[in-house]
Amino acid sequence: MKITKVINNNVVSSTDEAGNEVILMGTGLGFKGKEGKVVDESKIQKIFHLEDAGVSQRFKELITDLPMELLNTCSNIIMYAKGILDTKLNENIYITLTDHINFALQRMEQDMMYPNPLSREVKTFYDLEYKIGEYALGIVEKDLGVRLPKDEAVSIALHVVSAEYDTKVRDTVQITTFIKNVIDKVKDYFQMELTETSLNYERFITHLKFLSRKVMSGGGMDEIEPELRKMISAMYPDEYQCSREIAECIKKEYRREMSEGEIVYLTMHIERIKSSNQTKNISKVGGKYV
Repeated sequence: MKITKVINNNVVSSTDEAGNEVILMGTGLGFKGKEGKVVDESKIQKIFHLEDAGVSQRFKELITDLPMELLNTCSNIIMYAKGILDTKLNENIYITLTDHINFALQRMEQDMMYPNPLSREVKTFYDLEYKIGEYALGIVEKDLGVRLPKDEAVSIALHVVSAEYDTKVRDTVQITTFIKNVIDKVKDYFQMELTETSLNYERFITHLKFLSRKVMSGGGMDEIEPELRKMISAMYPDEYQCSREIAECIKKEYRREMSEGEIVYLTMHIERIKSSNQTKNISKVGGKYV
């Protein structure tokens, strides 16, 4: 392989045997290097194959002034996430996660770390991705000697989820907030707590993830036969009314109409989770809920 561009003393770009661009990393790999020079393959420690030309260009711009240890750490985290999830992640995570961890380390130095407001929700809705985030904190500590706060596992999880579902991080945050708001509405409407470890709760969360993406993307909503809507609304009037109120909130907040089909499907999920939970009669006594 020959150097096509020197990015810094430790990183160069080249092309593989198929003519595809690769980014090569290794101590001193770019030192005194120049375009057309044969790469010293014994120095290569990491090879990045980024298929998207736009992502590759932005990644090269990002890593120009970053230490090799940080790039290696972030690459190890991404490789671990891929292995655990057993799925392809959007290549943009090489940019977003690397940039985030670099900024987190800077904020750590300046004592500017803040709690993540979605900490509880991420732990609940994205349990596996959160565990990846926790493991990532260990990788950062092992490789860089810095122990980031626990809430950084939440932020890392959001980046992993975004890459997993091919969305932007801000959209993932919005989706997580959407799910939280729907669950809070159900809990408030029926004055009950939900068993977060139950299978029905997991199914409910999965349904809300799909629903939220439809709402955010403006995708088509599922329709349903009028007879089925009539039957479900008669069988589960409270759950149906709760779903309609959720639909009104979505209309007001996101300017998106839920179809009757989506309202009915939501009704059935609410009925399922409601029937599988032990309802708590919540009364207020002396300013406290008991």
